[in-house]
Amino acid sequence: MRKNLNRGIDLAIAGNLLFVLFGLIAYWFYKIYDPDSGFSSFLEKTAYVVLFAGFICLAAADVLFWRTIRMRTVLKAAFAGYIIMEAFMMYCELNAYDVKEFYDPYSMKLAIIHSVISAVVCFAFVYLDPYKTQFEIVIILCIGVILGGMFGNLIGIEVYFSMLVNAVAFAMMFISVKLMLKKEIIEIDCYGDRARVAEYRSVFFEEEVDDEDEPEEPQSAGPASAPEASEEPPQAEAAEPEEPAEPEKPAEPEKPDKPAAKPPAKSGGKRKGKRSNKK
Repeated sequence: MRKNLNRGIDLAIAGNLLFVLFGLIAYWFYKIYDPDSGFSSFLEKTAYVVLFAGFICLAAADVLFWRTIRMRTVLKAAFAGYIIMEAFMMYCELNAYDVKEFYDPYSMKLAIIHSVISAVVCFAFVYLDPYKTQFEIVIILCIGVILGGMFGNLIGIEVYFSMLVNAVAFAMMFISVKLMLKKEIIEIDCYGDRARVAEYRSVFFEEEVDDEDEPEEPQSAGPASAPEASEEPPQAEAAEPEEPAEPEKPAEPEKPDKPAAKPPAKSGGKRKGKRSNKK
């Protein structure tokens, strides 16, 4: 699946670069246009081929994103909607005279709406791996380029200029994603990504090993074991004086010897008293 993800990113880069190439060819075509020139006809056909190839690459890239990237439905749906919007606007640009009733290529309002929607779609790609500062900086820079495209309308350029600026910004973003994936700055969850599961398992077992090793560390450490060794001998010394104290208890039977000698004295005294009374 990760190979398909890389292919999707490559196709997205190729599609946006083809849009840029289409813009250059179209500019050249309008610059040297001559209805009787065969070269102008060649440039026109070449521009259409490049344009269609760009949309095919973007559509294939989005399909691969749907099949490989786990979750992130909003991102994938937004990118699909962006491709449809660009295709519709490009059709209107190429057929401006047929759709002039509802489409004005020089409308400032249209240029603003197009740039804002494109910026929102670009921002959605931050969910590939959020909370990565370097990736967030790239997204912000690309959004700035996209929003700057709307100002082309102020100098009398049609909306397709904003579309070409979008192509440059998205090409920059996808190239950055490819480089960051290669350097492992960001990680994208894919369906069936065994490498990511193995990483979780390794971390889990490392934590268990650390927990088992924690009680053994004080024993191996010299400074930590020194106080324990110093505390144990006093306990052994305190136990030794208790053992000789027990044999001293047999001295208690000497007490009954003294009262045993008294009975004869008491009995003798009583008898003498009785004898004196008889006399």
